Amino acid sequence: MKLYRLKQWLTFGSIFCVLTGAVAVTAESQEPVVSSGKEVSIEYTLKLEDKSVVDSNTGSEPLTFVQGSHALLPFLEDALEGMKIGESRQITVKPEDGYGPVDKNAILEIEKEQIPQGELEIGTVLQGQNADGQVVHARVKEIKEKTVLLDFNHPLAGKTLYFDIKVLDVQEAPAS
Repeated sequence: MKLYRLKQWLTFGSIFCVLTGAVAVTAESQEPVVSSGKEVSIEYTLKLEDKSVVDSNTGSEPLTFVQGSHALLPFLEDALEGMKIGESRQITVKPEDGYGPVDKNAILEIEKEQIPQGELEIGTVLQGQNADGQVVHARVKEIKEKTVLLDFNHPLAGKTLYFDIKVLDVQEAPAS
């Protein structure tokens, strides 16, 4: 008989809590949030200070990554932590938290004849290999009479980045 009354009390208590909103765990608190190890899909637009759009996937395939895998800039990953599906946020990334400041030592002057003729235009991105055989990219920064200035900095180095981000999905990451 005591067990029956206890069960009745628990049932009544559950109904009372639901009706009064006194339940500690709600469906909303169980909603998945961006956290380490979760597979996250986002929609984003990246702009610069002048409001020009550098990149965007809005209206196309979402960017999907595992939070904490360092697939994104660390500052950006940190800013996404705790966001819920459907939540949007504007995130500003300063140069020191993004691609770093412009490194003057990463601008090299080389002989003009080392550049293929069809590629000798300001803004052209060239691909080559460094002494270790790693692929490197450089932009033609300036063309002089006998030499060319190549900029090996990331194109977004020294720039403040403005991201508009919307979380589209958060799931358990697939087992690897």
